[in-house]
Amino acid sequence: MWLEVARKLGTVSCAAVVVRSPHPVEAPIYPSLDACLREARVDFVLTATPRAVTPGLIADAVDRGLPVLAETPPAPDLEGLRALWSVVGASGLVQVAEQYPMMPSHAARAAVVTSGLIGPPTQVQVSSTQQYHAVALIRRLLGAGRGSVRVRATRFVAPLVSPLSRSGWTDDEEAHPTTTTIATLDFGDGRSGVYDFTEQQTRNQLRFRRLTVRGSAGELHDDEVVRMTGPRTLVRTPLVRRQTGHDLDLIGYDTEHISLGSEVLYRNPYPGRRWMDEEIAMATLLESTADWVRGEGPAPYPLAEGSQDHQVALAIEESADRDVTVTTSSEDWTRVG
Repeated sequence: MWLEVARKLGTVSCAAVVVRSPHPVEAPIYPSLDACLREARVDFVLTATPRAVTPGLIADAVDRGLPVLAETPPAPDLEGLRALWSVVGASGLVQVAEQYPMMPSHAARAAVVTSGLIGPPTQVQVSSTQQYHAVALIRRLLGAGRGSVRVRATRFVAPLVSPLSRSGWTDDEEAHPTTTTIATLDFGDGRSGVYDFTEQQTRNQLRFRRLTVRGSAGELHDDEVVRMTGPRTLVRTPLVRRQTGHDLDLIGYDTEHISLGSEVLYRNPYPGRRWMDEEIAMATLLESTADWVRGEGPAPYPLAEGSQDHQVALAIEESADRDVTVTTSSEDWTRVG
């Protein structure tokens, strides 16, 4: 998907692909990073590898002075995160490919929260995606930093039909035992998160995706905001996506913008490409990384943020495994500015 998005994007191109075995891609292929660098001009490296080998590839690139955009998670476990940070943390060369906060719907919701319409956010509930992705959304919408988090999680098993998987339609109408993990996250200062994830929920359309942000003066739930606009005046306002291509709209299928009343919260930066939200987010991250490498924009998602997301996600799994409350430890990446 990264290669396809880059190809259609045009502003970022793939100079080469480093793989152990040949793949049918529209770019020169090399067996090692050194072989690649001898012939190709590279501005940054994108890793799309199993989490067990990703840290070594990040370190190899940083050792050669190359910026890195590393797929999530940057390391498999807490010890791996610590080891990776000790090697590359001070370099400032590593970003994490956490694109979920850049998806149109989530970016629009973040704009609502940032605007102050519902007051300072106090709780974020996410039931849509797993582990570090969900934690990234919770932390982003809550405005939480990288401080200690108190986690309490539990699991439940119940039957569920899974009509879709990573491979597509399963054509299986039988219900199978499926695990749901629910966790509460205490960030301190009255801020909390609720993590609710059922196996395969990202693909299983028999489970709704839900996202709620509670503030001191209102609440955002999925695509609707409730707030007070005056004394004894409660108002509910929907977030509306301007989606072309329906009925007699002959512009073609595309996302134009997302608005709240007369205010546009999010505008698609890639009109006319007919991209789904995932592709829009990936393109945004690629271009943001390119701007950062050129010194023309801020770091899109530094390693410290990606490490914090995964540390909290690991604490959720540990809490559920051991049936205890887990408090995340202070790490080197939690203390950087």
